[in-house]
Amino acid sequence: MTASLTDRERQVLEAVIETYVQTAEPAGSRTIAKRHGLGLSPATIRNTMSDLEEKGYLYHPHTSAGRIPTDRAYRAYVDHLMRPAAVAAAQSSQLRGEISGKGERAAIESILARAAQVLGVLTNELGVAVSPTLDGAVLERLELIQVSSERLLLVLSLRSGAVRTIFVEVPSQIATDVISQVTVVLNERLAGLTLKEIRGSLADRLRDAITDQGPRELLNIFVQEADDLFEVPAAPAPVVLGSTQPLAGQPEFATKERLQGLLAVTERRDVLRQALAARGGEGLTISIGQEHTDARLATFTLVTASYHCGPLSGVIGVLGPTRMPYDKIAALVDHTSRLVSELLE
Repeated sequence: MTASLTDRERQVLEAVIETYVQTAEPAGSRTIAKRHGLGLSPATIRNTMSDLEEKGYLYHPHTSAGRIPTDRAYRAYVDHLMRPAAVAAAQSSQLRGEISGKGERAAIESILARAAQVLGVLTNELGVAVSPTLDGAVLERLELIQVSSERLLLVLSLRSGAVRTIFVEVPSQIATDVISQVTVVLNERLAGLTLKEIRGSLADRLRDAITDQGPRELLNIFVQEADDLFEVPAAPAPVVLGSTQPLAGQPEFATKERLQGLLAVTERRDVLRQALAARGGEGLTISIGQEHTDARLATFTLVTASYHCGPLSGVIGVLGPTRMPYDKIAALVDHTSRLVSELLE
């Protein structure tokens, strides 16, 4: 994206972004010259800013002589200009202490809630997290319980500690010994696999398991309905939010209208859940302004990183205005995700 920019334009663009992030005021050429020591006159900086505006990196509010970075500018900064920031020892210690809950054991949701809270406080943004999805959950064991002549209850115990139950419809009464035999075979062939692996390979794993007619018919039901029986729960993973107070105090939300927009986003957990679910792959992800598919997030940046709990994974990060100190926040989010993974393991 920055290939078309000269070295001078990169210098000025970085200076404008850093100035605007720090002051929340449109950056003028004289301010840039005083604050950053680029060795350029205000006139040269002003001309360079005009060039950057023509290229779509800055825009010019009618009521000010200064410029404000666009989403395109922030993306160029994040991808090409931003230098990695170090997490201060005091911040790292605070994160570890708050997330660990002073050493007591806790559920994943409690750890995530504490992590989102302290991350929001340290970044002055809104801490967000989503619990792990079970698609990568490993099957510990399963049980088959007959509840009626035409219905079995399948109980899946997952290595994460979660339990999934689902009814299996059968054509007629099945003998107890057949149910026991099939239970043994399913545990032998499927325990230790993820639900996703089971759905994709169940037919192959059960092809030569049993040749007797009764057990074979029951196994065929599992093969035919694998996508439903070993699917992740229909309920979406819950979204965890920290306090909105640090974010609400930022200049972007000084007006009633903008504050209402923030509250509308935080109250719509489905909007945030979809945005967080789109965080694919490993490592750090930053989505800026118009890059969001949902227009309600068009004035926000979402910085997230993946964390892991055995085979399970989720995301944690912060939501804030597009004006944010990306280098520091990216470092804190990445560091927090690593601490959460460590504590969950």
